[in-house]
Amino acid sequence: MKRTGLALMTVAALAVWGAPIPAYAVPPTATPSPGYDARLQEQRAASRAAVAPVVKPRRVKKPPRAH
Repeated sequence: MKRTGLALMTVAALAVWGAPIPAYAVPPTATPSPGYDARLQEQRAASRAAVAPVVKPRRVKKPPRAH
């Protein structure tokens, strides 16, 4: 009886201790895809190239005309 109780207490203690540890399993749909990764890199490169800083021309006030 003492041995069974000690075994149950050990199992319960391990279950409580191991519960807060997160699982690091990857879902099966998250496997790497070479084709998708290549398209994603092309898309990111294109978006970086398309976003160029736009410099507005400086406004210069014209002097008033003499009539």
